[in-house]
Amino acid sequence: MSKPKISVIVPVYNKETYLPQTLDALVGQTLQELEIILIDDGSTDASGRICDTYAARDSRVQVIHQPNGGVSAARNAGLDAARGEYMGFCDADDIPGEDLYETLYDLAQTHACDI
Repeated sequence: MSKPKISVIVPVYNKETYLPQTLDALVGQTLQELEIILIDDGSTDASGRICDTYAARDSRVQVIHQPNGGVSAARNAGLDAARGEYMGFCDADDIPGEDLYETLYDLAQTHACDI
């Protein structure tokens, strides 16, 4: 993929119950030029395996496995890996609307936002 329009960083820690819904919503976004970075922050449940499954199915998804360091360390790891024009964050138990990132990107472009 060329440079993504938005890198969406998702810190993940023991969210196996919610994670598939969140990831389905992210890969189903109307804006396809997304980079979805999942940070498995030392999960002890099936969250890491779920992340790997989505990465195997969709080239826009990448997974970083790291020892538990907390949500800030996970977000920072995602920022280090991100290549997008803009950055976005999504919690592992959030379900974004299907056009959330397209709407945000269009608004940023319309209003020449730098953040």
